[in-house]
Amino acid sequence: MIGSVNGLVGLCKADQTLPKFWNFHCIIRREQLVSKSLNLDNVMKPVMEIVNYIRTHALNHRQFRNLIAELDQGLPGDLPLHCTVRWLSKGKVVSRFFELLDAVKLFLEEKDKDYPELSDLEWIMDLAFLVDLLCHLDRLNLTLQVWWWWCLPVVAMETQDALCPHPFVHRLTLSRTQRLRGLLLGLLLFPLRLLLASLLFLVMWPLARLRLAGLSPERRRRPASGWRRWLLHLPVLLLSRAVFFCLGFLWVRVKGRRADLKEAPILTVAPHSSFLDMLVLCPAQLATVVSRSENCSLPVIGALLEFNQSVLVSRKDPESRRNAVTQITERVTSNGYWPQMLMFPEGTTTNGKTLIKFKPGAFLAGVPVQPVLLHYPNKLDTVRWTYKGTTWMETLWYTTSQLYTNVTVEFLPVYRPSEQEKNDPMLYAENVQKLMAHALRVPATDYVMEGRVPVRKLDGLSLALDPPAREMLTLLRSAGFGASEVEAMLGRVIDRCRSGAERWKANAYELACLLGQVEGQLEGRTATKICGLFSKDELVDLRQVYLSIAVVSGVVTFQSLLHTAFSLFDVEGRGSLDAAALSGLMGALLGVAQQDTRQLHAAASRDGRVTEEDLLAVLTTHPTFHRVVHEYLQPEGAVLQLPNRKSVSNNGSRHNENGALPANKKAD
Repeated sequence: MIGSVNGLVGLCKADQTLPKFWNFHCIIRREQLVSKSLNLDNVMKPVMEIVNYIRTHALNHRQFRNLIAELDQGLPGDLPLHCTVRWLSKGKVVSRFFELLDAVKLFLEEKDKDYPELSDLEWIMDLAFLVDLLCHLDRLNLTLQVWWWWCLPVVAMETQDALCPHPFVHRLTLSRTQRLRGLLLGLLLFPLRLLLASLLFLVMWPLARLRLAGLSPERRRRPASGWRRWLLHLPVLLLSRAVFFCLGFLWVRVKGRRADLKEAPILTVAPHSSFLDMLVLCPAQLATVVSRSENCSLPVIGALLEFNQSVLVSRKDPESRRNAVTQITERVTSNGYWPQMLMFPEGTTTNGKTLIKFKPGAFLAGVPVQPVLLHYPNKLDTVRWTYKGTTWMETLWYTTSQLYTNVTVEFLPVYRPSEQEKNDPMLYAENVQKLMAHALRVPATDYVMEGRVPVRKLDGLSLALDPPAREMLTLLRSAGFGASEVEAMLGRVIDRCRSGAERWKANAYELACLLGQVEGQLEGRTATKICGLFSKDELVDLRQVYLSIAVVSGVVTFQSLLHTAFSLFDVEGRGSLDAAALSGLMGALLGVAQQDTRQLHAAASRDGRVTEEDLLAVLTTHPTFHRVVHEYLQPEGAVLQLPNRKSVSNNGSRHNENGALPANKKAD
């Protein structure tokens, strides 16, 4: 075909009647040549040196894997070894290296190996760029190979997870030297700094109470003025700064200019790392904040919230949330009558490696906002307090055990919304999130915390980052459950679900009975822990337990599972579901409550109701919702069927028709 003389290309070039043209080799090969010719040796060379140092020495390799296991951060268990012949491995190597960067730095430090690049922010940014680029090239190459197209959703999900790390997990990794140094300094600095901060809080307490003392409830709903403001504001501001000074924040670097009240009624601060972020109130001149109403009962903190005239909201009370939105809107549109407001639009704390989805509260009024970035440029990232990992006490201990902690508050230019953004608060929030993520050089993600469960959004659906069913399966395996025991347990659970609606709910003891471990390990704390994975109260919905565990264990095909789910939620036996029943069914399948299934309902419904056939069609063929099945509702070690009756597992290994995985690993 491409011979220069007798091939098609050669004959066409010799034909003078044909116009000039370019001839190309295989497009997959050209992409490979591009990936090999990238001029990023300053990144690849150190990475490959470090990988080879770890992988080519048996002792180093074993010690590195043991270190990862000791850190217990949910990290991948090993570094892959790069081979030039395996041309797709380069992207996998740098991606895994980026995920394990902290562990690699700690390991090399213990081995007295000096690689200054690992502490160079510019080099790390180049590494992140290379990860993004090579993962894209790998994915493009895979899509050009026909048999890989069938497992593309798995590849896409792994690529996204590699580039967008879990934002709700942070564990501090310390070397032995750092642990010893922290222990010695902590024994001295922790009690001393806490004592000084407590004394300052005690001085602030009466001053804070004095601001609104003697005022009627009606007067308290208006901003403090006169002597109550000018006499008390400065002392409380100075004392607040002194508290953080005592905790080790000796210097606060401020970049940019804080906009005045008329320019931007709202300051939006991100990323939100911990309670120590309240330091930003000092350069923000004690702007008004939004806080949980439960915090009012805390000593000193309640007085300071009263002094700040904060907007209080209860997350458990929908009416309280509506009142808070009304108060925020009234204040930021008061044309300077109320002070400037400061809000953390993420709504919860993260590890700062990504920006999670912004909540719309700060953007509902459609007024200009000033984005504010919080940086903690320290060798040890001690200030993070997240959903999993470092506790608030550990955060306080590690931070106060440092000689000092650096912090930078960066005020970005005021963001003025367009008319479209004023009419669409979600769009406004999304655009500000992207702007701040770009300035921070981190990904802007659709992750969010819903009901104390971290999820990512997919057209309204909530997909748990840590599916409770997988955690339950881990607990069952640790208790000695094998595939047959899990299947038998699911049989008992579904039998009870089918016995009547009044038997859908179960407490921890009843669940232990269904698990067949009344006198075993699941009788006490483990059964209670399993209930806690699916419910906030003492009762758990057994339909959710059955459906979500059946998904991850793979004991039935998805089509059969959906049929069972439909029969459980079609209580009236009409053969169709309304919007509420559809929300319950998807919540049971996905393992978390679904707050917004409107788009799924609109895509699958006819005359307001959804049939089983329509729902199956949408979940398997819809451009967006098919990802729920192909990416999320996949059993562990799922096998994807190929057109030639061969299969590919998630790790890329192929099985012929006689060598497929066992029945408990089936996938539809």
